[in-house]
Amino acid sequence: MLRTLDELEACTIRATDGDVGLVKDLYFDDKAWVVRYLVVETGMWLANRQVLISPISIGQSDWLDEIIPVTITKDQVKHSPDIDTHKPVSRQHEADYLAYYGYPDYWGGVDAWGEGAFPSGLASGSRSEQDAFRIAREATHSHDEMVNRPRHDPHLRSADAVTNYHIHASNGDIGHVEGLLVDVHTWALRYLVVNTSNWWMGHLVAVPVTVIEHMNWLDATVSLALTREAVKGAPPYDSKARLDRRQEISIHNHFGRAGYWDEPVAHKQNDI
Repeated sequence: MLRTLDELEACTIRATDGDVGLVKDLYFDDKAWVVRYLVVETGMWLANRQVLISPISIGQSDWLDEIIPVTITKDQVKHSPDIDTHKPVSRQHEADYLAYYGYPDYWGGVDAWGEGAFPSGLASGSRSEQDAFRIAREATHSHDEMVNRPRHDPHLRSADAVTNYHIHASNGDIGHVEGLLVDVHTWALRYLVVNTSNWWMGHLVAVPVTVIEHMNWLDATVSLALTREAVKGAPPYDSKARLDRRQEISIHNHFGRAGYWDEPVAHKQNDI
């Protein structure tokens, strides 16, 4: 199930005992192309503090009422580690955050979420099991080890910051990033929505992330392993309609890329 960045940013995060706040941004991993955190503005109940919510905490949603349920309480959110959402999220901050909620690391395995393709698999244990994991994890890391961890993770990026980035093809400029499409089952980033109108009187195109060669965060540009002609001839993307599998197949066939739905999953979850 694909959702746009705009749709996600209109959603309310609902804890087990009440609303936490509104989604304001997403932090994604530009190597695995997975959303790692939702940035949530809490409102007056928590002095408008911005907090991070991991997809690991997200429960089942029907997406009809713009509500994203999470399996944590407001009190847990209130006492979660402070993270400055205006600065890069360091790996140490992530480790502190995951340890607080009793979640395992996602960066130690072969899949997008460590030992699985779905974030829910990292929260499958009971609360007591998660607490036991957190205590054991904290006990195995000395203070020196935590201090000496890399201070910044260069691969976590703001989705809001990427919109309006200029797009470079192999033979010239082709437009800018209009938006993102996220798979809310795996929280993988599947497409960049490219607006070609500032290059030619064109249209919106959904470009698979597999064609991205490089993102330059200093120059605010995205380089694609495509020619301008390949983008120009791509199936147009209708931002008012839901992208279905038939259209996705047409897009991937046009760009000569295998569909993500055909990728092998090392540890497939049976409950998704």
